[in-house]
Amino acid sequence: MDNCKLAKTTTDPKVLDELSRNKIWQIRWNVAGNPNTSPETLNYLSKDEDYGVRQGVALNPNTTLETIDYLSKDKCYGLRYWVAQNPNTAPETLKQMSIDEDHLYVKLAIKANPNCSKETWKYLSALEIIETLQS
Repeated sequence: MDNCKLAKTTTDPKVLDELSRNKIWQIRWNVAGNPNTSPETLNYLSKDEDYGVRQGVALNPNTTLETIDYLSKDKCYGLRYWVAQNPNTAPETLKQMSIDEDHLYVKLAIKANPNCSKETWKYLSALEIIETLQS
């Protein structure tokens, strides 16, 4: 079996951890998206140079709240968008993202997240009104 398929299908966390260090980004991407990847390996992959690998980490249900919080500060707004859509993102992380964020799609994703507090939702809604009045 080739490593790309193995990274996608194996249930062995040790094999996934080993594959997470592969130089081929598609293999690391499949590891990041594998629901059997350990939180420790996902934390390692959250610092990957490839956006797609980090995206896989942001969407993986095994990603810890600490790693999600780390990814919420990524320079790539596309990744922050996926973090904002993750139903496991903590309300505190969403609140901080709402304060720091300047990209419209990320703000909308924060508002749509089921963990978005009423306070954060109202804050983002007020910003939308202010931005509309200023344009």
